[in-house]
Amino acid sequence: MAETQGRVTLWGIEVLLAVAEEGSVSGAARRLGVSPSAVSQQVAGLEQALGAQLLDRTARPVRLTPAGAMFRRHAQTILNAEAEARTELAVADLSGLTTLRLGMIEDFDAEVTPALLTALSRDLKTCRFLLETGASHRLLDQLEARALDMVVAADLASGSADEGWREVHPLLAEPFVAITPKGHEIGDLPLIQYTARHLMGRQIAGHLARQNLRPAHRFELDSYSAILAMVAGGNGWTILTPLALHSAARFAGQIEVQPLPFAPLERTLSLSAREGVLHGIPAQVAAQLKTLVHQRVLAPALKSWPWMQGQLRSL
Repeated sequence: MAETQGRVTLWGIEVLLAVAEEGSVSGAARRLGVSPSAVSQQVAGLEQALGAQLLDRTARPVRLTPAGAMFRRHAQTILNAEAEARTELAVADLSGLTTLRLGMIEDFDAEVTPALLTALSRDLKTCRFLLETGASHRLLDQLEARALDMVVAADLASGSADEGWREVHPLLAEPFVAITPKGHEIGDLPLIQYTARHLMGRQIAGHLARQNLRPAHRFELDSYSAILAMVAGGNGWTILTPLALHSAARFAGQIEVQPLPFAPLERTLSLSAREGVLHGIPAQVAAQLKTLVHQRVLAPALKSWPWMQGQLRSL
């Protein structure tokens, strides 16, 4: 009797999980950096090898069939074991890694992220780097879904459960500050809010509510540069962090930075990875990041605003 089944491959399993998590072939293709036809071919080959239909392609979004959901549980175990085996070979140093999928908070885009990638590329001469920047909550979701290997993001609110699935390496604590146009007082201006769709915006809104403060506002934006441009133009005041100021330094001469005129608020940033998968590598990357953050963020900020000493600090 002729053998009709093919082979189950790690790549085929990864492609299937990407389709299930993205809800479409095209979304999986974008995530993996391949064509939609390549994704479809891998899924079809996996279905042939297993002798079962794994995806309901008529559904929108595409979803797993009962057989696909059953296989997914085993697939996660297989890929986790593969990742652990691969990184165990590289645990002595970083040289054994061949691919690193890194998620970085947008606040580090200007200087820290390029410097980190440059440093890592010297250590990982054969490694392929896949970088994604975005909001903290989105990056952490992608880490949990195995779409990223490590992420640098703002920490969730105290008491948020991570269910033990990730290891966390603290990097930085920074205060929230009040920013006004030069020569203006907070009381004279409306608040320009950072969007509550992002974690930082929700932290700010929650803190104002706890202080029983409801400042007048007309604008809610998700861009540091846009907010600071409006503040510099005299359209209002805002609440942001030193990292936000660092990423939009061209407005420094048109604004004033001061402590919050009410109870202080701070946030912390950390590097996170899936617990036990990358072994000692996250700690090594976190150590490199701390050095870069001190050189490129903390030292310049404390020189400009020495009153932040003790508030803006490495962890």
